[in-house]
Amino acid sequence: MVLQKLREYLDREKVRYVVVTHSPAHTAQEIAAAAHISGKEMAKTVMMKVGGEMVMVVLPASTKVDLTRLLEATGADEVELAHEREFTGLFPDCELGAMPPFGNLFGLKTFVAEELTEDEEIGFNAGSATDLIRMRYADYARLVKPTTLLFRITV
Repeated sequence: MVLQKLREYLDREKVRYVVVTHSPAHTAQEIAAAAHISGKEMAKTVMMKVGGEMVMVVLPASTKVDLTRLLEATGADEVELAHEREFTGLFPDCELGAMPPFGNLFGLKTFVAEELTEDEEIGFNAGSATDLIRMRYADYARLVKPTTLLFRITV
């Protein structure tokens, strides 16, 4: 269901993309391997609470959020990893952990790691453990208008 909505949205916005169907995988690194995509180009969505507000943080597959640097980069009073029960209702058509990094479609502010801006393409979950979309990063940035975070991310 989410894949179809994403395709309609990208088609309406005249964005070129490729849908990759792969064997079931549940971590961003497993998905990158199954789809033969560099872990640096494979984006994962991490749900965070920044100053009490639910936000998306989009990172390369092989990295983790550095909470201290996220706090400094956003200027918030506090940041914390959101619990699944706090955000599953925001993505009713998505499998847990397979949310596409389009905060704009879900009414969420989106932060993207600077490392993802350095590549021509980005790959990301399309709502399930078997579907992935690849597209130009420039198109992603134009549609989502994420805030780029210039901070170190730990592996």
